[in-house]
Amino acid sequence: MPYKEREISKMYYTMGEVSAMFEVNQSLIRFYEKEFDVLQPKKNKKGNRYFTPEDIENFKIIFHLIRDKGYTLQGAKDHLKNNMGDTRDSQRVIDSLENLKKFLLEVRDQL
Repeated sequence: MPYKEREISKMYYTMGEVSAMFEVNQSLIRFYEKEFDVLQPKKNKKGNRYFTPEDIENFKIIFHLIRDKGYTLQGAKDHLKNNMGDTRDSQRVIDSLENLKKFLLEVRDQL
């Protein structure tokens, strides 16, 4: 069985790293931070924002609701308030399916 590398995860991600992950402007991340209470990045003395993996997961959920499902800001807020547990579970399923798809495409390309 081949050696499988573990995915390296960081404790904190900078604003630039998060904006690169989602391919959005940093201003959008700051706007979502103001609008949604679940996004609470840590700030250092200079005011730089550092996002935890939990913040990244919450941002991914918000981004999915607004961009992919077409929710309004208020609709996304209400959905998160009422269905946060279900939303996290469905986001985990979506993430695992995306990882499976990426793996299968790699296998197909190797054939």
